[in-house]
Amino acid sequence: MIQVNRLSIDDAKLLTDGARAKAREIGVPMCIAITDESANLIYFERMDGGKVTSAIIAQDKAFTAAGARKATHLYNQACQPGNLVFGIHTAIGGRLCVVGGGLPVEVDGEVVGGIGLSSGTPQQDMECAQAGIDHFLANR
Repeated sequence: MIQVNRLSIDDAKLLTDGARAKAREIGVPMCIAITDESANLIYFERMDGGKVTSAIIAQDKAFTAAGARKATHLYNQACQPGNLVFGIHTAIGGRLCVVGGGLPVEVDGEVVGGIGLSSGTPQQDMECAQAGIDHFLANR
């Protein structure tokens, strides 16, 4: 039998609270998505003013981070013409996101979920995602 650790709704809300606070601090309303370890959406928030198109992008970033167990910006760095991984962004019906802003959520070295943010620049999205993780780890 396999034991699986995953985020709860309360954990997802902690992640969202931290990401939202950072988004407010930098003045960029975000779309925030949280997935469990199997990349299934468990929580989503579109802040007032978050871009309409960013709702799906945030979800795809969280999906990628949890499912691939790596940050989306790492795929971006690798997904260049001539590299063996080039074209991976077209996999899984186009859901695999290679834009910065998706991070795996780890507890004790184990990926338990993913967080994805979208509406800012990739750097802003990454900062807010990290702020969500930092808040979660400090308050869980």
